[in-house]
Amino acid sequence: MLIQIRQETTYRYAVAANYSMQILRAQPQDGAGQRVLSWRLSIPPFARLTEGRDAYDNLLQTLYIDRPHSEITLSIEGEVETADEHGVVRGVAEPFPPTFFLRQTELTAPDGAVEALAASARAASDGTALDLAHRLMEKVREAVDYRIGETHAATTAAEAVGHGYGVCQDHTHVFCSAARFAGLPARYVSGYLWDDVDTEYEASHAWAEAYIDGLGWVGFDVANRICPTDAHVRVACGLDYLEAAPVRGLRRGGGEETMEVRLRVDAGAAQQ
Repeated sequence: MLIQIRQETTYRYAVAANYSMQILRAQPQDGAGQRVLSWRLSIPPFARLTEGRDAYDNLLQTLYIDRPHSEITLSIEGEVETADEHGVVRGVAEPFPPTFFLRQTELTAPDGAVEALAASARAASDGTALDLAHRLMEKVREAVDYRIGETHAATTAAEAVGHGYGVCQDHTHVFCSAARFAGLPARYVSGYLWDDVDTEYEASHAWAEAYIDGLGWVGFDVANRICPTDAHVRVACGLDYLEAAPVRGLRRGGGEETMEVRLRVDAGAAQQ
């Protein structure tokens, strides 16, 4: 499948900011199941951009602005050719052993309710790690309804289960939290998703990957109750949202900030 991505993100400040830095993890990489055909990031002419990689080997672009400014617009255009690998992840760098992803963070720290989800999934499984992960995906999705605008970037896995609702970020945090508690390495993944019903979005997508002996890393899109397909474009991974976020930043001055995101994901037949 040929996935076309167009995204425009605009930040506006009530008063001029003196300095801004934006860290972007928005560009996908080649791997089994996806090939980047083109990618372009457009930035303000007064900004400076550096590129590198983080500890997880995610592509990292850092934007610096050191002059007064009241608005920043970042535009992305790209094409990625994808194939359905049935959720199995191959061809990506693995700087850390799977056991590293048993570590909990502040966003994924389990409470009694999360631990009960893990126990329920284990009791319903056939005893294999793969079936446990599938059962856990269902249990998490049943416990956390999909609801936009009710949670935020700092919402923890325990809070999402307590609320009973959230978005893909929350589903992923809860899955990672419960999987790690159950002894299954799990990591947070950010990326893009094409939906044949709605091609315009307010944010990118997120899902989890669990390490299964004999298969390696396998993706679980909890929000949609599926393993990733050729409709998914994988971008970055980490222990939680903060380590794989498409954009994070800081600034000096600026007062109140508003952010507008326009994201469109289209699909067509893969190139021959």
